[in-house]
Amino acid sequence: MTTRRVFVKSAALFGAASLIPDHAAQAAGRSSEAPTVGSEPASATDPATLAKDEAHWKRVASNYRIPDNVTNMEAGYFGMMATPVLEAFHRHIDRANSASSYFARREFPAILQGVRERVATFVGAKTTEIALSRGATEALQALIGQYTRVGAGDTVLYADLDYNAMQWAMNALAARRGAVVAKLNIPEPATHDAILAAYTAALDQNPRTKLLLLTHCNNKTGLLLPVRDIVAIARPRGVDVVVDAAHSFGQVPLTIAQLDADFVGLNLHKWIGAPVGAGAMYIRADKLDRIERAHADESAAASDIGSRLHTGTTNFAIVMTIPDALDFQATVGLENKAARLRYLRDRWVKAVRGTPGVDVLTTDDAHLVGAISSFRLHGRGSAIANLAVTRTLLQDYGVFTFSRTGLARGDCVRVTPTLYNSVEDADKLARGINAMAAKG
Repeated sequence: MTTRRVFVKSAALFGAASLIPDHAAQAAGRSSEAPTVGSEPASATDPATLAKDEAHWKRVASNYRIPDNVTNMEAGYFGMMATPVLEAFHRHIDRANSASSYFARREFPAILQGVRERVATFVGAKTTEIALSRGATEALQALIGQYTRVGAGDTVLYADLDYNAMQWAMNALAARRGAVVAKLNIPEPATHDAILAAYTAALDQNPRTKLLLLTHCNNKTGLLLPVRDIVAIARPRGVDVVVDAAHSFGQVPLTIAQLDADFVGLNLHKWIGAPVGAGAMYIRADKLDRIERAHADESAAASDIGSRLHTGTTNFAIVMTIPDALDFQATVGLENKAARLRYLRDRWVKAVRGTPGVDVLTTDDAHLVGAISSFRLHGRGSAIANLAVTRTLLQDYGVFTFSRTGLARGDCVRVTPTLYNSVEDADKLARGINAMAAKG
């Protein structure tokens, strides 16, 4: 089960500059030294203690160019590039543009391979199990749409909290293969045992399930599913599991091994802060034959994961910037970042959870929550009601949030703090929520 405890030391998980293949770093024109965030080494202080050090996090926040007319608490859409990463991105754009096809054909292949190696190290996988994508959605659509083991009369299974586009991909797969779609509702509020009971019951009721979709870190409520425990229930039944980890890597301490799933799609432009258009697809080596080639792709061998995802001409600069983003995150430290984000999350949640009329949908269980949490006011789950909440928070209190749809019990408002947010931001949000709740 995924927890917030230390799974892997930060240097091993993120890979400090020494983990960047020398040839790739040199080819990309990058320094072998990781950037600094203008503070002491990230490991110098216990993460829980460091999380409360506003001076330290102010220095970290100074690496981001943020507007002063709004407090953004909706960082889950995509992650702003830190200034060192943004500047590197601009350099890579200039290099790729000026050298054109000479660069693309002669120099970029080695860079691409080096980035794949770096991402594989970051997630704890073999390089041959990783293909770069333009985002988690693209990776997951390939994994679901090209899955081979669903036939007529079989079942595909997902939950109400799963990302809408992935639900649609499961529906489309079932329609093409003559399969059945089954859906379960995640308990609200959720507990570890209640979640496992819900998935066990759903699998019992649908014994012909072949493919199960799990969202590790939920984009609607922030719930962290105990993926490994659910996989342990599904695998003995002959069920393959595809994991939507769009919000996972870079928000909470995690490796592929902790998920123990065969298929994973993930983002690098949300919590890692690479340019928008960066993600990856993971396929366990011995399960590659369960995913068809993309559009009968023959540009790579059938034994090459690259044949499962054909994106066309690569955005060279985006790929080249991924290691710069990983370098910056390494200077912050994953354990430190996770502790800080949880501290900011807990600050606003604790200030509103006991307020009459405020329903916080996400548990405080440290194993089941990270940075993201959601709420409803006075049980109102309509789209109109929640859009009104986000509008009032923005117009009256200067805080930007976003409403989410698709939950069995109705819409909600999602709150997503990030590294450039402060305790003042969290307090401003809480004051706004409490004031709105008091008005009824």
